[in-house]
Amino acid sequence: MASRRLQHILSGLTPPPQPIGVLQLGDISHDIYPAAEPSRLPHTEDVLLDTEDAFNLDNLHFMLQKYLLGQDVFLLSQPGPYARRLALTFCRQLCRMLNTEYEFVSLHRDVGETELKQGREIHPGGNLVYVDSAAVRAVKHGRVLILDGVEKAERGIMPVLNNLLENREMNLDDGMHIVHPHRYALLDPDEPGSSAFIPAHKNFRVIAIAAPVPPYPGYPLDPPFRSRFQARFVDPLGSLLALARGDVPPPSARMYEKLRDIILSTQIASESRHTLDAVARSTLPAFPQTSLAKAQALLSAFPPPDRLSPEQLARLVLSLHPALIHSPFVAWAMLSHQFEDAGLGSLGSPNLSGDEDDTGLLGYRLARIQKIDDHTARLSFDSPSGTSIELTAPAGPHAYLPFPFTNPEMLGFVPSSRFMGLLTSLLQVHALGWDVSYVPPALPSTATCSTTLLVRTFSAMLGYELEDVHMYKELGGRELIMRRKVEDGGATTWEPSPLIEGAWQGRLVHLSGMDVIGSTAGSLARLAQDREVELWGKKRIVRRLLEEEEPSPDLSVAHQSFRVISTASKSLPLKDWLSDEHANMFFTVAAQPMSQAEEAHILLQSGCPAPIVDTLLKFADKYRSSMASDAVQKNRKLGTRSLIRIARRVAQFPVDDDLHTLLSRALLADFLPATETMNLQNIFEECGIEKRTPPFNPPPEVRDGTLYFPPPTGAQWKKARPTSIPCFNPAQDPEGVSHVPHMDHFYDNSLQTGLMRDLAIDLEVLGEHLVLLGNQGVGKNKVVDRYLLGRPREYIQLHRDTTVNQLMFQTVLENGVIRYTDSPLLRAITLGRVIIIDEADKAAEHVVAIFRSLAGHGQLTLADGRRVRETKEREGDVVVHPNFRLILLANRPGYPFLGNHFLQVLGDNFCCHAVTNPDMASERRLLSQLAPQLSEDLILRLVATFHDLRKAYESGTVTYPYSLRELLNLVRHMQAYPGDSLEECLRNVFDFDVYRPETIAKLAEILDHHGLVVKNLGIGAAREAAQKKVLDVKFEPKGDTTLSEPKYGKDDPDNQPHTGGNTWAGGVPDALKNDVPDHVKERAREMARQELARRLEELSMSAGEAKGYTMLFEAVEGHIAQLHDLLENLAAREEERIWVKRQTDGELDDSRLTEGLTGEATVYKRRGMAKPELGRPQLKPKRIRFLFDVSASMYRFQYDGRLKRSMETAVMLMETFDRLTRKEKYVWDSGDSASIPLVEAGQDLEVRDRWKVVDKMEMITQYTFAGDYTLEAIDKAVAEVAKFDADDWFVVAITDANFARYGITAEDLQRVMNRNPKVHTALVCIGEGAEATWIPKNLPGRGYRVSNTADIPAVLRSILSTMIDH
Repeated sequence: MASRRLQHILSGLTPPPQPIGVLQLGDISHDIYPAAEPSRLPHTEDVLLDTEDAFNLDNLHFMLQKYLLGQDVFLLSQPGPYARRLALTFCRQLCRMLNTEYEFVSLHRDVGETELKQGREIHPGGNLVYVDSAAVRAVKHGRVLILDGVEKAERGIMPVLNNLLENREMNLDDGMHIVHPHRYALLDPDEPGSSAFIPAHKNFRVIAIAAPVPPYPGYPLDPPFRSRFQARFVDPLGSLLALARGDVPPPSARMYEKLRDIILSTQIASESRHTLDAVARSTLPAFPQTSLAKAQALLSAFPPPDRLSPEQLARLVLSLHPALIHSPFVAWAMLSHQFEDAGLGSLGSPNLSGDEDDTGLLGYRLARIQKIDDHTARLSFDSPSGTSIELTAPAGPHAYLPFPFTNPEMLGFVPSSRFMGLLTSLLQVHALGWDVSYVPPALPSTATCSTTLLVRTFSAMLGYELEDVHMYKELGGRELIMRRKVEDGGATTWEPSPLIEGAWQGRLVHLSGMDVIGSTAGSLARLAQDREVELWGKKRIVRRLLEEEEPSPDLSVAHQSFRVISTASKSLPLKDWLSDEHANMFFTVAAQPMSQAEEAHILLQSGCPAPIVDTLLKFADKYRSSMASDAVQKNRKLGTRSLIRIARRVAQFPVDDDLHTLLSRALLADFLPATETMNLQNIFEECGIEKRTPPFNPPPEVRDGTLYFPPPTGAQWKKARPTSIPCFNPAQDPEGVSHVPHMDHFYDNSLQTGLMRDLAIDLEVLGEHLVLLGNQGVGKNKVVDRYLLGRPREYIQLHRDTTVNQLMFQTVLENGVIRYTDSPLLRAITLGRVIIIDEADKAAEHVVAIFRSLAGHGQLTLADGRRVRETKEREGDVVVHPNFRLILLANRPGYPFLGNHFLQVLGDNFCCHAVTNPDMASERRLLSQLAPQLSEDLILRLVATFHDLRKAYESGTVTYPYSLRELLNLVRHMQAYPGDSLEECLRNVFDFDVYRPETIAKLAEILDHHGLVVKNLGIGAAREAAQKKVLDVKFEPKGDTTLSEPKYGKDDPDNQPHTGGNTWAGGVPDALKNDVPDHVKERAREMARQELARRLEELSMSAGEAKGYTMLFEAVEGHIAQLHDLLENLAAREEERIWVKRQTDGELDDSRLTEGLTGEATVYKRRGMAKPELGRPQLKPKRIRFLFDVSASMYRFQYDGRLKRSMETAVMLMETFDRLTRKEKYVWDSGDSASIPLVEAGQDLEVRDRWKVVDKMEMITQYTFAGDYTLEAIDKAVAEVAKFDADDWFVVAITDANFARYGITAEDLQRVMNRNPKVHTALVCIGEGAEATWIPKNLPGRGYRVSNTADIPAVLRSILSTMIDH
């Protein structure tokens, strides 16, 4: 208390600081005082705004007004650096006199109360210390607090500052209280407790920065928070021009001016000023805020030729505006028209495919690279006009990969024209001083874009030390910059992330998989654009030091050579992550896939015969072009790496040239939806790839230290040879004996022997990592364990709650110190073991994604700072053992296995195998070995029964995929208990389906077909079994049993039944136990007849109408069950809960144990609903409209069943959606007019109403006139469904239109189906329509030909499930 009084007296005696000048801005004057802490001044003089510019001055004038009024400012600006630089200019360079210190907070979704108030640290000695956040330091010392990215902070976070903004008050965690300076002046220093108060500095101000929401993604402002600011909207036109300051040299001025006019006019066209503009707004998105500055820098350094080719113009535009890569083609066409009007020429294709030009941006070619010193290189480029341009650029200290290449054949890669053009573009951007983003193409499936090779070559040519940082979804904004650390004594501290370490050391940092972290990437915007970032405590990296300023522990500068290259995992659509913010952080280089010629050259180098390479490429081209963008996220993309894997296999095993099998395996064709399977078979036929008869594979043997596979036998396998795989040498891993899998028995069969041979070749000969997918119970684990004879393996089973950290470490807290022990994955990596990752589809996709880089490049970034690498590059690196292999096991994708689509995040880095049930011959052999006492005839019948049940599942008749496991268990029971009837044994498997009558009916049909006589199935079998006499159960105890005698109850003279108690002898009479009287059964039947009659009367349906509807219903009953279950599962998955972190209660989060040691409260995690990513819409109903052709031809040609099948399909849809909680919309079209509505959205349909719908469909076809309205119906449906506010939009049409007769072309269909890009459309052609072979070619993934009308329900179910689950 006395010290505080003394301090109060001394402060009164201390003279106030004297101003060093006066700032005059218009009619405002303000005294300028020296900075108390110059290190907190802006250090970005070279990128601050021009204070002579009228636009900047107007904004600064407003901010100074608010500053003098003591008000806080909110800058609303499109994403980009302008608003941040405006705030820093206000703090530092306004007439070079304001000298205002600042604190900076970059907001993102992981920011919590700790980052806005106080953190906790344990110092040596165990003392807990509270550390002020940037916001608290700003309040205490009178600094400007800049809050950047307010729209990214999650709801409920920013209100933490409300009282500070309104009243300049805040309660701190250390017990201190910040109060308004006026209130503090009124406090009595002698009053008890007054020492706990701290005055808010009178010069404390807040400048908040955010993008307007909407139109940009983010969270809307909390009204109480918003009301405490004075708003300033930053005109996008002004910010575009302000960032592009300076003049462009005359050779480039003409093109620059035309580009500037196009960029500015596009900005104006994209803005909405009133309702009409919002409706008619241009589909061409506005250019990013930095686009004009990039164009100015590029054209100034690289003067363009008088005329650029369309391809060069396209590459230039995509570099300035990468969102156009995934924008609707109409936007590209509009921009191309503007370029033509400006006299610049037309734009080439945005896909950049087929462009074999070896030039970079603006037509320049890389000439040579020379080393100047350890951190600088001279890059020489040849211009299209023949002149040479030399630029200096940052470089690394290592030896350069010489260029021009002295020995191209020794490089290990092919420096093709495409590759050199892309490499030149990267070097041009690097020379301009920008970080690079290499953005993949929007095409759903392409050849490789050489992403990793380009990054490594770029690094080698400039002598860089490359730092690969692999992103994963759990990575937070803070973890990108720094990570927690517990020292040996228990003290807590922070250490730099690999990104910051790279910034200090001048490395090339490769941020791999930038797309998976979503909006969190925005937390790096300041580092990328200004080379500044706030670290822990008071530490910060600044752009440059001020005059007479020296580096200090708290103040550092990023190395001049530091550069970042960002690449994407391609597991997410571009529209989900390629935002304006990303475009402003980096200079984009649009990726370009290999041409077919270049891809052929790569494949031929494997030694694969040229004819097979040609066939592979022909197939790949057709398959890639047929893929729809909706399905590509789930399906195999067939990239170049997959083709190389097939080519290597054929080169080393020439007899294994069955391309149908190899391609089907790579694409997991066994698990494709029915519609895509049809398309795949068409492609096989077009390429002349025939399916071969599978061979017989004799059982393997162990011979002379090798696993010997005898040659397969068969008519088409006469040239087959044996395969020998060396067995594992235990001396290589002496400690691994306990990890060798143990197997009691394995019954050899042809199919699984062939699978083992394929696994052995891929693992041991080709060195691949594997993914095995299949239904339940098909033997995935058994086959792997059988193959791994004597080889140690590790095992991890994934589940819903598995986290990335759990895959890397097992965390232990000992004596207050956190220690990490290696997980089975790290043990396998270091010891060279095989690791089985079981149930890979049950974990979240972002968890499985870490295996992508491990399998593809032998790299992994660990949470404790260590790195997994193929070779040791630094101390602490974990080196991948050459024998290490990954085997991922999972169920097949899609319903009913409820797994995640994890294949999309793995890319082509794994060799995939579909594990199916054995063929009938293999299954017979296996069962005969298991149960030799059972007759061969019975085994054959059982095998045939289960084979037909599986076919029924594939066709949609039953909903469960009966597997080998169920059949094995059934046979084991029959072998062990031969006295049990077949009926009793079948209950082991089919009691699950008691309340699925369609399954029981199908089972009865199949059993009868195969001569297996069963009286009762389902609930009847259960009741009959309960009536049978139970076997006597006897217990014969050992020793003397004379202590008591059995007790006999009293005889009831009336012989009444008794149950329970111990008074009476006997119980329920046997007659009553064994039989239900006939009159009871008859009574039950009569009740059923009466209920049916009552129900028909209630529905106003005749018995004939009920019979007609029942026939339609029973034909699709299995499809209804499958479609219903699928849609219900999708709805449940949308509401699936995840781990929500930073909670105050729940389960302890092992990734925040250090925070727990310091006493933070938010160290728990709980299951909760996942919050939508920024920019993603809230979950709303999906709008689906179905169009059925009911024209005259449907009735005229119904001999092929088309009308009946269409009516059955209508019943399938109505029954399915009626059972769901949300009713959707159905609209059918007719030959009379464009559409005849039959069911409105939300309308409840009773059975009678559904019968009327299908009856009306049949009636219309009889009375309608000839004609076709397919185009009009689709066009109208797309327009109508798009009007609704929904989560997704779909239109599915079924037509039998004769396109040639009515003059309907592919262009006509494409026009109406592409009318609105947000509406997903599909067209099913039957009858004459199915004869149009060009449908699937011109409408890839959306047009289907169904020749057999019996397939219509199955095809439509498949289409619907594929479209919705995208």
